[in-house]
Amino acid sequence: MTDVAVSAPPAKASPFHELEVLWVHHWTDQLFSFRIRRPEDFRFRSGEFVMLGLPGDDGAKPILRAYSIASPSWDEALEFLSIKVPDGPLTSRLQKIRPGDTVLMGKKPTGTLVLDALTGGDRLWLIGTGTGLAPWLSVARDPDTYSRFGQVIVCHTVRNVADLSYRDFFTSGIHDDPLIGDEAKARLTYYPTVTRERFQTPGRITDRIRSGDLFADLGLPAGFSPNTDRVMLCGSMAMIKEAGELLETWGLKEGSNAEPGDYVLERAFVG
Repeated sequence: MTDVAVSAPPAKASPFHELEVLWVHHWTDQLFSFRIRRPEDFRFRSGEFVMLGLPGDDGAKPILRAYSIASPSWDEALEFLSIKVPDGPLTSRLQKIRPGDTVLMGKKPTGTLVLDALTGGDRLWLIGTGTGLAPWLSVARDPDTYSRFGQVIVCHTVRNVADLSYRDFFTSGIHDDPLIGDEAKARLTYYPTVTRERFQTPGRITDRIRSGDLFADLGLPAGFSPNTDRVMLCGSMAMIKEAGELLETWGLKEGSNAEPGDYVLERAFVG
C-alpha cells in the first residue's frame, strides 16, 4: 500500500460577522443604543434589518434577534437601538456590552421599510413607536429620501418623555448632517407624542390621526391621500394594525419589494 495524503475538508464559512462594539449609550434603564464596526463588504438599503446577537454560553447556539439598522446606508459604522428586558434571552446580556466587546451580525440584510417598496409621492410619513424609531434614523438620513419626497415627517410615540431617544437629533442635530443637513432643516418635521406623562402632543399617534389633531398640529389637510402621502410603519403590533386599517380607509394600499405601494410595514416584526 502507498500512503495517500488526505486533505482536511475546508472549514465551513460562518454565517455571522464577528464585529467590535465601538460605542454604547444608555438613554434610560430600559433603552440603549450601540454602534459596531461595519464590514467593508456589507451593503444594505436604508430601513432594512439584520440578525444580531451574542455567542451562546458554553458552546450553545448563538442567540439572535432581528434589529433594524439605525444608520443610513452610507455610514461607516452600524448603529442599533434596543430595549432592555431583564430576563430576555438576548437583551439581558446585550445591555451589558461595552466598547471593545464582540457582537455577532448576520450577513444578509433584508426588509420592507425601504424606499423601493413605495411608489412616488409628495410627503413621506415615518410613523413608529418605541424602538420602531430605528429605521427612521436610517431613512431620514438617506439622500434618496429627499430626492423623492418634498416633505418628510417623523412621528415617534413613547410612554414617557425620557423615552424620546434621539429627540435632540431630530430637532437640531440632523441639520448638521454632512449629506442631508440642509434638506432636513427645510423639509423634515419631527412629531413626538407621549402617552403616560404630560406633553404638548399627548396620546397615541393613532388617536391623534383619528381625531385629526395630527394634521391640525402640522397645518395639513385632515387625513392621508393616496395621491400625495406615502407611509412607513414600525413598532408595536397594536399600532401597526390600527394604523394600517386607518390608512386603508383613506384608500392607501400596502406595498412590498415585489409590488411597491402607498404604505409599508415590517411583517418580520409583527408576525
